[in-house]
Amino acid sequence: MEAKVEAPYRSSDAGDNTLFAILVALSFTHLLNDTVQSLLPAIYPILKTSYGLNFGQIGLITLAFQLTASFLQPFIGMYTDKHPRPYSLPIGMGFTLVGLLLLSVAHQFGMLLVAAALVGIGSSVFHPEASRVARMASGGQHGLAQSLFQVGGNLGAAVGPLLAAFIVAPHGQKAIAFIATVPLVGIGALYSISSWYARHSAATRRRSKEAPAIEGLSRNRIVGAILILMGLVFSKFVYLASLSSYYTFYLIQKFNVSVPHAQVLLFVFLGASAVGTFLGGPIGDRIGRRNVIRVSILGVLPFTLALPYANLPLTVVLTVLIGVILSSAFAAIIVYAQELLPGRVGAVAGLFFGCAFGMGGLGAAVLGMVADHTSITFIYHLTAYLPAIGLLAFLLPKQLR
Repeated sequence: MEAKVEAPYRSSDAGDNTLFAILVALSFTHLLNDTVQSLLPAIYPILKTSYGLNFGQIGLITLAFQLTASFLQPFIGMYTDKHPRPYSLPIGMGFTLVGLLLLSVAHQFGMLLVAAALVGIGSSVFHPEASRVARMASGGQHGLAQSLFQVGGNLGAAVGPLLAAFIVAPHGQKAIAFIATVPLVGIGALYSISSWYARHSAATRRRSKEAPAIEGLSRNRIVGAILILMGLVFSKFVYLASLSSYYTFYLIQKFNVSVPHAQVLLFVFLGASAVGTFLGGPIGDRIGRRNVIRVSILGVLPFTLALPYANLPLTVVLTVLIGVILSSAFAAIIVYAQELLPGRVGAVAGLFFGCAFGMGGLGAAVLGMVADHTSITFIYHLTAYLPAIGLLAFLLPKQLR
């Protein structure tokens, strides 16, 4: 039985070209937002040397960023489901701008934590509302819209390490201030998106209130499915945290590569993740999101198990495969959850983006402490089994594709 979901927004003044332009603009602003986010872990080697930090403190910086984002996002999503705030998007990017400027002048560990937290607040505002606008502009192709939105974030995550390698590494921490142009551009672009959003939010609210429940699924079954999806997000993002936060250290320690070389290889991995993110949504629209979720999480298990034993060239190949396959799941997970809970687009986006940030932050903090007491190599032995949690995907309801 097919699930009933809310109808896509249609308007005489919002044709296909307009909708596509909005999606591209959202993807671009997501790129800018996540460029700043990914800059933080990319400069960890620089901060570690400058401030004499240990891996536990590196993990706490990640935790400060991830927790402000994860705790606030579901509440912002729930609030804006009932009371949309279109112009909150540029305001959120303003928090990111302030955090970035503070990061450029921070001279003690506490200031680094505050700067990371401010960047997290910016993300907590951006993701639920931007995800809602992406669904409004989807024209019914929810997976494609979510993938296009998310791929901007993945590309931004790949760009951050390049900025660290070619701007921050040679010129020092103060050079981060020059990167403030990134959120400034984002504020301008988001203001334009917010104007479109404000014009069309009333019609979207009416449709959300009329969204029917899913036939054939009890409340307990829906809650169970949401918990399964959160378990899959835990598996995906804790493993990704091991790579995004510690991959450069792993390459430097195990293969004796330079810091810039390690940051370029991090860019390669993050670029592969962007490709996977873009492919996951439209493939899910065609073959079903349950199938994409199952293959994506469980399918990387052979590669994660092999990674700790690989030489440098094979390590690069394995991380590219892991990035493409594992990252294809998130757009499918978001849309699947939004269809489980129709009419709660913002709350679902906030919950899952927040869960992703929170799980990644906790994972980074715990793995950093483990690395301090063991080794960087050991954490890749430890996390290699996480994709086995993908077996839970076989328990997802069949009423939704």
